[in-house]
Amino acid sequence: MVLKQDFWYWPAEENRTLHIYLPDDYDYTNERYPVTYFFDGHNLFFDWDATFGKSWGLNEFMNQWSKKMIIVGMECAHTRNDRLREYCPYQKRMFGETINGIGDETMRWIEYDVKPYIDQNFRTYGHREATAIAGSSMGGIMSMYAIMRYNHIFSKAACVSTGIFHNLSSFRKDLKQSSIHPDTRIYMSWGELESGKAAYGGNPEFDTRESRGTRKFERELQEAGAMTYLYFQWGGRHCEADWEKQLPIFMNWLWF
Repeated sequence: MVLKQDFWYWPAEENRTLHIYLPDDYDYTNERYPVTYFFDGHNLFFDWDATFGKSWGLNEFMNQWSKKMIIVGMECAHTRNDRLREYCPYQKRMFGETINGIGDETMRWIEYDVKPYIDQNFRTYGHREATAIAGSSMGGIMSMYAIMRYNHIFSKAACVSTGIFHNLSSFRKDLKQSSIHPDTRIYMSWGELESGKAAYGGNPEFDTRESRGTRKFERELQEAGAMTYLYFQWGGRHCEADWEKQLPIFMNWLWF
């Protein structure tokens, strides 16, 4: 079952909806559960909530998956610029304008408000080994930032269609300032059609800037102590329908 809970988002002084998935037998057991926090919570579970009319199908996936856990989907602002600010931990040029990101404020909101609320009101395992974070696109950027700078909270991250190449210098600075626990697991993916073909006609899995940047950063993450998994999605687009196909891949690897 999926609960919807209005929750105060102090960086914007507005409410944001939490979409909270609980195992179907939650009310009939005393069991505790690990938690995965997802960005863009409205796009996760049901098509009628999703911005473009197609969700990740996460409700169906979780109902048939062998492992039981709580999912917390955190909804964002629904205007493009506000979402970019909330899900960008940097100041950077995007889509022809300078974005003064408040992504770190968003992370502190998760650390000091959202996670304590979930741990106090639901039967969770609250320690970092049982806590993951995930997202796509800007949510992927936030997930990568979180696993580096908030590694004391999260031990696992799914960074889907993150655009590693375009954020490489910022990520490298974050990594240098971070302490990565050796049990950290980081999934990174990119799609063939969202990253483009190589200009010289090579294999897009290996030749695009995104591929080269991701592979370089993977090595740096490994040198810092993290375990990594790279996934190249043939025919992959920048959309929920293709991210849904990755669910069993990264969920099974993160929660091995």
